[in-house]
Amino acid sequence: MGKDSGIPKLDSIGLDAKQAMLAAIILSTDDTIISKTTKGIITSWNPAAGRMFGFTEEEAVGKHISLIIPEDRLGEETFIIGQVLNGQRVDHFETLRRAKDGRLIPISLTVSPIRNSQGEIIGASKIARDISVHKTAAEKQSVLAAIVDTSDDTIVSKTLDGIITSWNKAAVKMFGYTEAEAIGKHISLIIPPDRLDEEKFIIGEVRQGKKVDHFQTLRRAKNGELVPISLSVSPVIDADGKIIGASKIARDISAEQAAQQQTERLYVQLKELNTKKDEFIGLASHELKTPLTSITGYLQILAQRVTDEKHKMFLQKTQLQVSKLTSLVNDLLDVSKIEAGKLYFAQEDFNIRTVVESAIELIAHANSRHTITLDSSVSDCIVKGDPHRIEQVVINLLTNAIRYSPGKTQVEVYLTCDACEVRVGIKDFGMGIASEKLPHIFSRYYRVDEGSSGVSGLGIGLYLCSEIINRHNGKIWAESELNVGSTFWFSFPVGR
Repeated sequence: MGKDSGIPKLDSIGLDAKQAMLAAIILSTDDTIISKTTKGIITSWNPAAGRMFGFTEEEAVGKHISLIIPEDRLGEETFIIGQVLNGQRVDHFETLRRAKDGRLIPISLTVSPIRNSQGEIIGASKIARDISVHKTAAEKQSVLAAIVDTSDDTIVSKTLDGIITSWNKAAVKMFGYTEAEAIGKHISLIIPPDRLDEEKFIIGEVRQGKKVDHFQTLRRAKNGELVPISLSVSPVIDADGKIIGASKIARDISAEQAAQQQTERLYVQLKELNTKKDEFIGLASHELKTPLTSITGYLQILAQRVTDEKHKMFLQKTQLQVSKLTSLVNDLLDVSKIEAGKLYFAQEDFNIRTVVESAIELIAHANSRHTITLDSSVSDCIVKGDPHRIEQVVINLLTNAIRYSPGKTQVEVYLTCDACEVRVGIKDFGMGIASEKLPHIFSRYYRVDEGSSGVSGLGIGLYLCSEIINRHNGKIWAESELNVGSTFWFSFPVGR
């Protein structure tokens, strides 16, 4: 026999002491304990009942138990009293009861008959436990379980030893194994033999608490088919913060891979077509230059022999159109050379003012009705680059200034030069360009259509200018206002 603990046993103490001890237990317990008559009149109400429902003992005792029963649940009381009168106990009856402030409290009820000394049932005792937290947790678990089960993504969980513990409907659809066939099996069920090392890597990351994101691989379905998937694997952590497994979300990326392959094929085909197009433009331009050169020569000879003024006028117009066509063919040929990386650029020192003046003289001679002025304090500015290509840019911009300024006769040219940079601007007073169009005007084949439907061109002149200036490590841009005019600028370093 062990030493006496000093705690009195209930059968060794008097009845009063027993009752006092039981009363103390009821008063101090965290569980709500209520007693009532068989008619439903409350006869006792412990402090926990007061905390749960908000009614004091004075407010509750003597009242009917319907004080805390919602109207739509009064039928439960009839059932419970019926069980009690039959001497039966009601265990863990989950229901709702109403507090003083109107809140509905989810509770678990245990109801037992109360008998008198003759064994007659004279009432019932109720023990009620608030199950709000349990209810909320259960509801959350139900919602999460429903989300997992109805997800279009395959969601699988497993232990750290690789044993499958959950397998949603999307997993069944993806891999062909039913839930019963998969749960309890090793995850290698769906891993091709040559990819088993991937599982070691993934579990290694999970054990360290790391997440594996968007891991692209192949997994094997029940029918032997290999399914390309993107995996995201996360650690599963228990209430104590211990990693107990891994959850996998897998997405079939067959469609994405097929689309990517199709895009790559289309890109290759597009490159081939673009190359053929550039080859055609280059070949056509080159072949056109030979007859154009002959036509130009014959027109020059003809010009020396024609004396009639009217015939001379027609001849000059023909020469002008041939000159435009030659310029267009040369531009096309330059574009094809740029695309092929074969456009030649010289590297030499030259005076940028001389080049600008030469271009102005050439354009002014061909457009006698226009006045082109040079505004510059620069007498000499020696730069390094290709003078022929820079002159080509100035001529192109001057030609555009005249072409896109119908009815105007004034063009201004600006030239500045310092130790670091040369800057050239060509200003017209024509139709201008809308602000939303400006970012695109140096793109190949882009044309500003508003107000220029009667102006010929393929939209390659400014593209060529941009490429030439870029090759000189410079920049080109435009400032413009509709119906006021435009100024095209380019600049590049003095030394390259």
